[in-house]
Amino acid sequence: MPYRRVLVAFLALVAVAAMTTSGVAATGPTPTAEPPVVTGGPDDFDWEFGRWHTDVKVLADPLSGSQEWLQFRGTSAVRSLLDGAANVVELDVSGTAGRIRGINLRLYEPQSTRWSLTFASMRDGLLTPSVYGGFHDGVGEFYGKDQLNGRPILVRFLIYRQGPDKARFEQAFSDDDGATWETNWIAVDRRIDG
Repeated sequence: MPYRRVLVAFLALVAVAAMTTSGVAATGPTPTAEPPVVTGGPDDFDWEFGRWHTDVKVLADPLSGSQEWLQFRGTSAVRSLLDGAANVVELDVSGTAGRIRGINLRLYEPQSTRWSLTFASMRDGLLTPSVYGGFHDGVGEFYGKDQLNGRPILVRFLIYRQGPDKARFEQAFSDDDGATWETNWIAVDRRIDG
């Protein structure tokens, strides 16, 4: 099962409010293949520090036409590093399809006023290619390039903050240069501690 890229964005993740019934409905503005002009700075993720209950849906075989979704539950923890210039998300979820453990390292780039998000799964210990972007009108949008089964794809990761104690994270892939996107990862987080 291709966990590697499916997890990329999740760890930017850590939260999501209300999963859609199908798991593919759009939430918020329709992003393009390129990141929007972003505002904000190194405190963009401060709201997320703490521990979260995490419900994750993962599309078993992205960009194949399959609609088999795998369900996972567990926790994520987000903490600041280097006086807020970076943060890390630790994810540990499990379900009937197994267990997903990983970390997402987020680094703020002051020269470009953007963030890079890089995921590593403990399954293989490898870093995925980063996605880059930031927040605009309250929505985090991050884009990058990767490969899926040897073919080039674009990756989009979205973060929707839904109040102080809820967040939604969505990852999607495109194999047509951003003309269409298929959502393959949805995480909804609910805060455990204040």
